[in-house]
Amino acid sequence: MKQVGEKVLMRIFIGEEDRFERKPLYEALMELFLAEGFAGATVIRAVCGFGGHRAYHTQKLLDLSADLPLIVEAVDTQEKIDQVMPKIDEMMKGGMITLEKATVIRYGEK
Repeated sequence: MKQVGEKVLMRIFIGEEDRFERKPLYEALMELFLAEGFAGATVIRAVCGFGGHRAYHTQKLLDLSADLPLIVEAVDTQEKIDQVMPKIDEMMKGGMITLEKATVIRYGEK
């Protein structure tokens, strides 16, 4: 079965070393999205990147603790994202969030 609908894609740009209550921030965010019943979420590790502080983060053979960039993507309605934003605001100490409308095509059983 194929379902097509409009949702919002939230991208949260953070680093591997970012924490929330002694836990990796990306894990805390994923737990939040799961608990809130989001349609879907994924964590992507980037090869390299930089942010507002202009610090370039990359993985090199001799540097295994490079604090690589992570992108946490979550998809759901604007209403659900608005509902969890205060919790996300409490968790974030740095980083960036982008929001964009997305056409979602979902396959599988209903």
